[in-house]
Amino acid sequence: MSDPASSETRLRTTFNIKVNGKSTAISTVGQAYQFLSSLNSVEWMEFKSLHDQAMDSLEAAADNAIMTIQATNAVRTLFVSAKLL
Repeated sequence: MSDPASSETRLRTTFNIKVNGKSTAISTVGQAYQFLSSLNSVEWMEFKSLHDQAMDSLEAAADNAIMTIQATNAVRTLFVSAKLL
């Protein structure tokens, strides 16, 4: 299994989000994985199932680039639900 946090596999879009007044662009599996794992698990508690699904999808995409569409959709769903987009 590849390390998802260091994956350079590109997502199908670039997510431009703003957290705590700081803009962040997320365009790779590794960037998305690092962002989702860097925040405290309590912060994702409300969106636990979506967060888990996004993390699983990113891990799959790190191993198989064909899975980037599913990973992109899972991350998008999480960000929209969390009102980050």
